[in-house]
Order: sequence, then structure tokens, then C-alpha cells
Amino acid sequence: MIHHDAPGRIALRGNTGIDLYARPEHSAEHREQILLRWYREQLKALIPPFLEKWQTVLEVQTAAWGIKKMKTRWGSCNVDARRVWFNLELAKKPVQSLEYVVVHELAHLLERHHTDRFRALLDAFLPSWRTAREELKRSPLSHERWQE
Repeated sequence: MIHHDAPGRIALRGNTGIDLYARPEHSAEHREQILLRWYREQLKALIPPFLEKWQTVLEVQTAAWGIKKMKTRWGSCNVDARRVWFNLELAKKPVQSLEYVVVHELAHLLERHHTDRFRALLDAFLPSWRTAREELKRSPLSHERWQE
């Protein structure tokens, strides 16, 4: 953390780090909120192009999408509402992991469960999906229970 007398902000330090600027009197919780807000902004910029691309490719359409903190999943899809959620933690992962989660969740609009058909869809549209999934498994969420 770098102390400064202005509103909190995040600055990238090359390709390997970030600097959090905050007032010295800001609590740890406040500094965390600055960081989480920045992560959310990053995802809000990255997700729409992936959604646009993959909704077209898969010929599906979401009604809504959002970002939230989830303890056990990288993403979720409510098939009936056609709503997709992405875990805020994806902001810390490689962009290939984010793309995999986008495709994975959109594929649920074609096949609700993790069936052979679901895996065949992923194989057809994103052949590298297993590599991306393994990358996410190597850095699990707290209390993660991967269901596949």
C-alpha cells in the first residue's frame, strides 16, 4: 500500500503487480473495497466482448449477467432466467480462464447438466477448455467443490 492524500485507487506496476494508493487512516476493510472495486471494473471491461463473441458462436442469448463473490464456483447459470454470474475472483486469473468460464456457462443454455453432450459442446467450440479448467483447479476457491 502506498499512502497518499487523495481518493483510493489502483495502479498497475508493469505486468507483475499492482499498487494500492490509500489514505493512511483507511482501514484494511476500506483498502479491500478499493481493490475489489478495481477487480470488478476489470471484469466489467473483459466480459462483454467474450459474451458477444460466444453468444454468437453458440447461438444463445443471455437475459442478464453479473459479477459477484462466490465461495464455491467460478460461474453459474440460471437456465430458466437465462442469467449468468461470474465470480469476482476471475479478475485474478488468466484471460483464458475467464473465456473458458464464459463458454462453460453459456453452454449450459444448450445443455443444463454436465453430460456427455455438454462436454462435447465444449470440445467442439473451445477445444482447450480442459487446460483452462485445470488451471482453475490448481488455484481453488475457498471451500471449493468442483462439480465435474
